[in-house]
Amino acid sequence: MAFPWQPARQDIRFREDVYPILEKAGCEACHNANGVASVTRLQFPDPGSPAERIVEFGESLRRFVDAEKVENSLLLNKPTNRVPHVGGKRIAPGSNEEAMLLVWSRHLAALPASNPDIAAQPALEHKEAPVLRRLTHSQYDNTARDLLGDISRPARQFPPEDFVDGFKNQYHAQIISPLLAEAYSAAAEKLAAGAFRGGDLRGLIPCRPASPADADCRTRFIREFGLKAFRRPLTDAEVQRYSSLFQKQDDFRRGAQIVVETMLQSPNFLFLDPGSAVERKSYARASRLSYFLWDSMPDEALLRGAASGELDSAEGLEQAARRMLASPRARDAVDEFLAQWLRFDLLLQQHKERRIFPQFNRELALAMIEETRRFVADIVWNDRNFMELFTAARSFVNAELASLYNLPPPASEFERVNFPHDSERSGILGQGTFLAQTSKPAETSPTARGLFIRERFLCQRVPLPPPGTNMNLPPLTEDRPRTNRDRLALHVASESCANCHNLIDPIGYGFEKFDAIGARGEKFRIAFPRAEDSEDKLKTMEVEIDTKGWVAGLARSEFSSPKELGSILAATPRCQECIVKQLFRYAVGRAETAADQPVLQRVSEDFRRSQFHFKELMISVIKWIEFPPRDR
Repeated sequence: MAFPWQPARQDIRFREDVYPILEKAGCEACHNANGVASVTRLQFPDPGSPAERIVEFGESLRRFVDAEKVENSLLLNKPTNRVPHVGGKRIAPGSNEEAMLLVWSRHLAALPASNPDIAAQPALEHKEAPVLRRLTHSQYDNTARDLLGDISRPARQFPPEDFVDGFKNQYHAQIISPLLAEAYSAAAEKLAAGAFRGGDLRGLIPCRPASPADADCRTRFIREFGLKAFRRPLTDAEVQRYSSLFQKQDDFRRGAQIVVETMLQSPNFLFLDPGSAVERKSYARASRLSYFLWDSMPDEALLRGAASGELDSAEGLEQAARRMLASPRARDAVDEFLAQWLRFDLLLQQHKERRIFPQFNRELALAMIEETRRFVADIVWNDRNFMELFTAARSFVNAELASLYNLPPPASEFERVNFPHDSERSGILGQGTFLAQTSKPAETSPTARGLFIRERFLCQRVPLPPPGTNMNLPPLTEDRPRTNRDRLALHVASESCANCHNLIDPIGYGFEKFDAIGARGEKFRIAFPRAEDSEDKLKTMEVEIDTKGWVAGLARSEFSSPKELGSILAATPRCQECIVKQLFRYAVGRAETAADQPVLQRVSEDFRRSQFHFKELMISVIKWIEFPPRDR
């Protein structure tokens, strides 16, 4: 290798001199626990790692150095793409950066052979501290229903929630803005007033007061309602504080209403107790279990289990979880997880070019979501293999979806149907929920479809495009009709774009027979809209499609249809483990860390042993979260 210069110092330091080069090259964007290169031997330290961890990582790169002939080292030839690299060329051959990397490689080659793998595996970080999690809007509504019997769903009037790491319940995004605080106040007032409108019709007061000043009945109400609202027993100081507030009212029901209104605005109601206090630990566990499996508050049986210590063992917790999964509320909770994981909200926000897709409207979008809900419910609650999410040649459709999918009309709404062998549809990948959501208003988007599969089903983050990147594709013209594959060739031609688009676009190519609302065609249909006031009909052209696709970084992953890709994903450990990760993130309200790997490993093992039954996965997730392997 020849370089235009050589570093003046040959005693370079990794953290100060070499690591910044790798950071600038974007290597850590793929070589991390959730990156496209997560299955490789090279894993960068977590963001914010201490200096000593960076230094250890630099020494661990000895594994990628050829001590006999340093110039042949993977550490040099992979990032320069001399050896084929899924991430493409990250460091220019012969550049100053490669020269610095060569000096470091020579340093590593000189290390004693007995010490090649310092920090070969990422050191486990400290255990994640308990986090304070706010009730999501869905949990707020469900809690109001179960606590007060109110079905008005007041959270629909709250400010919208943000999706972070794929979900709306991630703790670091759950701030209470002034607008949300105001909404909480208004909802609490309305809920409390509704609870006692026309008397205590919902039975919140557990006793009949002898007078407005009945202290025993007042205290009993405060303790019993407070136990349900705060999901734990109230302290004596809390009872006294609410009792003082109660006594300021002349009417007993009015006093109870004020207490309810005040409790509904308390952080003890709005946030889940992290269980930092020893005496609250069992109750905090009951809440975590309930909001995970029911998306709502604990019932009386679960609170009794917390009081008796039944939840203080893995066996007791599993018994409680199995009881809860038999409740209809568990179905609602799975629906909520599904809605966030698969981003049903994005489908409802879709607008299609009406002259090209006149049949697409909100009702059709809702039908697509209902199809997916019923499809997944059939898998989960009938104890089928959850990997059939990708392989099942069946679904549940109404008349509109049957027409879209070119199927005979069903005898009843959302009846189970089997897809013909030649339909190429398979599981969620063949449903409108996925196909329409990942498309543009007038055409498909191989990029969006590939990105969705990388992020949702493989748990791999694809780096964002560099600032200022022009992401517009060449326009379609009648004199030169082209497929999306032809137009996306622009991404491959540009080195800065190719590195990432080679990871996602080829996945989307395999779906190109399915248009922007999920209808199938043998050729690529191009529509050329006329002006809104034009009397000319919409002109369309058809061109041949090349649907050969592949999943870069995944062995033997070539496919040409959703059905073929579904089989690949279902059999891929990375996809199976991603489902575990997604449910874990939803359960704990945060992304996983290195310290969570023992838990994720045990859960993945349980999932496989159960033949991929989702109910068993739910039990395993909460059991290992509450009783990690090292704690048992």
